[in-house]
Amino acid sequence: MPIYDYHCQACQKTQSLLFLSLAEAEAGERTCRWCGEPRLRRIPSRFAYHQSEASRLQDFDTGAARDESFYRDSRNVGLWAKKRAREMGVDLGSQFEESVEKARSGKIGDDV
Repeated sequence: MPIYDYHCQACQKTQSLLFLSLAEAEAGERTCRWCGEPRLRRIPSRFAYHQSEASRLQDFDTGAARDESFYRDSRNVGLWAKKRAREMGVDLGSQFEESVEKARSGKIGDDV
């Protein structure tokens, strides 16, 4: 089931439309759900891609300035800790890795 994004050239609003098949997506004219005009132009949709843990660690810059919101997310702090330990050439063992993963998953206080 494809989802396509369209921009209305009349009211300038953007909308996403879900189709049950490719044939349905290619057939017929679309109308804007806000103004009813048929002048919709298909635009590129947003996308996301998955990065492996190894590539995230490789790309992560521990020296970059971070705002306060960065440190509120335990996944970011755990990533920073892993990368920083590797940069310093320190192997803190499997217990360190386990603690970091617990913190990143939000389970740090579950076994207390």
